[in-house]
Amino acid sequence: MEESRQKKYNNPFTATLTGIRDLFRKQTPAGELKPTDRLDGLTVLVDGASSGLGFAIAVDVARRGARVIMACRSGIPGKGERVKKLSGNQEIYMLQVDFSEINSIKALVEKLSSPSLFGDGAGGGPSKGIIDIFICNAGIVPKQSRKTAQGLEEMFMVNYFSKFIFVNLLLQNQCFSSPEHNEISDRKSKIPRIIFIASESHRNPEKFDWDEFGIYHDYKIGKSIELYGYYKLLLTTFSVELSRRLNPNGETNFSVFSMCPGPVNSNIAREAPKVFIPLLKIVFGVFFKSPAKAAIPVVYLSASSDVAAKPFDYLFLMSRKEVDIKASDPGNGKRLWKLSEELWQRVCGNHPRKSA
Repeated sequence: MEESRQKKYNNPFTATLTGIRDLFRKQTPAGELKPTDRLDGLTVLVDGASSGLGFAIAVDVARRGARVIMACRSGIPGKGERVKKLSGNQEIYMLQVDFSEINSIKALVEKLSSPSLFGDGAGGGPSKGIIDIFICNAGIVPKQSRKTAQGLEEMFMVNYFSKFIFVNLLLQNQCFSSPEHNEISDRKSKIPRIIFIASESHRNPEKFDWDEFGIYHDYKIGKSIELYGYYKLLLTTFSVELSRRLNPNGETNFSVFSMCPGPVNSNIAREAPKVFIPLLKIVFGVFFKSPAKAAIPVVYLSASSDVAAKPFDYLFLMSRKEVDIKASDPGNGKRLWKLSEELWQRVCGNHPRKSA
């Protein structure tokens, strides 16, 4: 069984076939995203929002009345103007970030902490967080390994480690809203939500490779797909552990959600070998979900009262599932957190402030 599971995502072809098969499996919906699920008065941060799934999410939450902050590496300001046009919502703001660079992440957090973020002094500062919902979406599938300025492997950095750093910096700088600052009357709706775009491929790795954590190795495209699943395992494990730390003693202070949107017709495979690209475009276009449809479960976790005040949830498409047992194991969560803090200290030269 383990060998069969590992073969599901070990190259672009089998990963694509697995995605197609998953689409046709019978699912029991966890709930329904309704037109009445609104986000008026709330601020939603979406990263990786200039294209694909992130862009579709930004459009949908904007249509539901949210003030939207799009954190992107490129597409500024054109993509934001496009969201305004498609949604009819003018409260769209774009901030530049490169999640392969730690200094860029720090600069983004400084902007999100600034009282003048929205140009009118209403953005709040360290004493008044602005983010009600954070949708952590940015990700890459490179054709080969690339080293960052800090000597880390780029996909490891973007798909996992940057998220550990970013979320902890947002928490340390009090960037999330709190009930007393929220205009929504329902207490459950005041609880901030953090939503990680993960993948069912997090179930594929047989085990954690703790000894190699954060160590750079060269690889080619064949290894990229395998590592993509491994980094999604790290991300899913982080999301479970984050919920544990933010919600002690049975009290929900944050709703932490993780989900797999299924196969999406986006540009995430843009670095696939040229020989595969024509076939992938056809397969993606025919079988994979459009970004707008794939965004539905993400927006459901963002806006629905069904999941209000839940400390943790995991969805595959619109179906509720348990995460892989490796990701839910508290021992793995604690070890991942400790290794991530130690790596942060090594690459930054100083110890991060106490994280969540």
